[in-house]
Amino acid sequence: MKAAPLLFGLLALLLWQIAVQVSGVPPYILPGPVAILRAFLADPALLLGSLLSTLIVTAAALLASCVLGVAMAGLMAASVWARAAILPWAVVLQVTPIVAIAPLIIVWVGDPFTSLVVCATIVAFFPVFSNTAAGLAAAPAELIDLFRLNGAGRWQTLWLLRLPAALPLFLAGLRVSGGLALVGAVVAEFVAGSGGFASGLAYRILEAGYRLQIPRMFAALVLLSAAGIVINVGLGALSSWLLRRRGEA
Repeated sequence: MKAAPLLFGLLALLLWQIAVQVSGVPPYILPGPVAILRAFLADPALLLGSLLSTLIVTAAALLASCVLGVAMAGLMAASVWARAAILPWAVVLQVTPIVAIAPLIIVWVGDPFTSLVVCATIVAFFPVFSNTAAGLAAAPAELIDLFRLNGAGRWQTLWLLRLPAALPLFLAGLRVSGGLALVGAVVAEFVAGSGGFASGLAYRILEAGYRLQIPRMFAALVLLSAAGIVINVGLGALSSWLLRRRGEA
């Protein structure tokens, strides 16, 4: 059963290659898997270096979204006033299209790397924030009363009860944010690449499109898809390990 996705993917690639060869579609319209592989092998160092640049932005944005999301969710759980002040602005960030504000962020921030991280953080922030806030609010009421009876303060209750209770939901949000951080990084790189800043796989996709190097464009897209799968699987494995350790404890 575990090999089923791999076998299905290989079958799809085989059918794709056969269809391209039989129909005679030119590679500048739809390249086959063999042409895409050749385009990657023609200059793997350039594409892998661009992938590394994109992944660095993704990792920085995911870390920033985790820190900000947990901090703001913790403030909301500790104070009603903080909840009233933070929640509307968090929703505004979530519903604002990053494509619309990315050019402004790039101009305002100035530094290319920092501006890319800011854009990707905005995209990845909300799942961590909302899931952590929901987890903090889901702590059992009887345990909260027990903490109060034993003289625990608001911050002690938050640290010793609410945060451990929120761990499963936080990890679920983290897994979603991992993919969104990659999406945000790619969107920001598209905007930056259109302005002449060469960075990441998104710029390589733009460059290949301008030069009609469609197989190379597909090779970059395949690398992005593979990176997204690795991020999702890696964060899923991390979540399972942490929850298993928590259960053993």
